[in-house]
Amino acid sequence: MGFFDRLSNGWNITMSSFKVLRANKQLIVFPVLSGAALVLIMASFGLAILAAFGFDVEFLESEFFGAESSGSMVLNYGLIFCFYVVNYFVITFFNMALIHCARLYFHGEEVTVSAGLRFSLSRIGVIFSWALFAATVGTILRAIQENTGIVGKIITGLIGIVWSIATFFVVPVIAYENCGPIDAFRRSAQLMREKWGESLGSRIGFGVVNLLAFILLAVVVVALGATVHWALGVAIAVMGAFSIMIVMSAAETIFIAAVYHNVTGTPVEHFNQQLIDGLFEPKN
Repeated sequence: MGFFDRLSNGWNITMSSFKVLRANKQLIVFPVLSGAALVLIMASFGLAILAAFGFDVEFLESEFFGAESSGSMVLNYGLIFCFYVVNYFVITFFNMALIHCARLYFHGEEVTVSAGLRFSLSRIGVIFSWALFAATVGTILRAIQENTGIVGKIITGLIGIVWSIATFFVVPVIAYENCGPIDAFRRSAQLMREKWGESLGSRIGFGVVNLLAFILLAVVVVALGATVHWALGVAIAVMGAFSIMIVMSAAETIFIAAVYHNVTGTPVEHFNQQLIDGLFEPKN
């Protein structure tokens, strides 16, 4: 399959994802809740650390984050690990809820936010296990990156890319295949090896939509800032950027749900089967 065929397929699959989202606008709630939860949890986390040291920022920086402190490295990476755990847990929890709602829609069942949240709560143990596993990997890569030269940074960067590809299907796998974190990673990587095509055409589609949306937002912001007031332009820029990010996040998660159900043999009514088959086809 040629590049332009994949470009066309990616665009059509992207549009199909947005079609599902338009039919289920309540799914936007999940990325909103995910972002809000991360902000609140990390703000509380930071406040608790400051309170523990009497809000003495200078002491905290000098004693625990100074380059020469032997204890600073342990605390530093401990905090990074905790951040990763929270980050992976929150994102996986709400992505799983969204993926389950997409599955309900694909099967012609009623889609509700509460149904998605209940499903994620029923899988909270494996979500936490995955968060611990992913946070461990992330912390190790961060430590290697920060304590090696340019070659180490390049290697960890490449490992990070491989990790993101190998974990593409992790959320639906831990949702529906009763796998622990290591088995889920292996299963996700296996699915990608079996169905990996020459390129992920959908990334082009989502990239084009994202670029066009931000260009349109920039035009509106500049126009309002120049003709009305700069403060209005800033407000519209913040709200517009946030809206674009949550819509794109929801649509991409719907895409993952659709492709997962396709590659595991479950028909997906609202997606063109040939397009998805062409997106993930075995390598020669």
